[in-house]
Amino acid sequence: MPHEPAAPVLETARLSLHRFTLSDADAAFMQRLMNDADFIRHIGDRNIRSLEDARQSLRAGPMACQQAHGHSLYRVRLKADGLDIGTCGLVRRPGLPGPDLGYAFLPQARGHGYAREAAAAMLPHARELGLSELLAIVSTGNAASVRLLAGLGFQARGTVRLLPDAPELNLFHRSL
Repeated sequence: MPHEPAAPVLETARLSLHRFTLSDADAAFMQRLMNDADFIRHIGDRNIRSLEDARQSLRAGPMACQQAHGHSLYRVRLKADGLDIGTCGLVRRPGLPGPDLGYAFLPQARGHGYAREAAAAMLPHARELGLSELLAIVSTGNAASVRLLAGLGFQARGTVRLLPDAPELNLFHRSL
């Protein structure tokens, strides 16, 4: 049975987006998501092998970003059954000049429009936070993410490397 989260940060017709906690349920969810083969292929292997690794990732990632910037990645939950299916939110990454829209979903949640629904909800949320533009990065070959971003009005802006030895990523931009 899914745990009962705090009040959602955002809601859509089918989804609720929540801040992460250090609970066993949130850590287990992140461990599962970050070890999905497509997550590793398109985003990278974050070496999350235990619940404590996942908790440390949550502390250093979404929770630190939320504290520093007032936004972060959020846990995406289906309203219908309370299942956690992915993450979506605004991320601050070294190597990028501003916040970017990030998202990742478990395999069973792909192809149902959930990523688009959650990402679309982030646009007015970003405006409410006072942001005037968003970036997004996509690994080469991730055609589904390119289509999703194009459908939300993002435009290609070349490529970027977040670190000198990191893979080249496609960079997208959208004014709010």
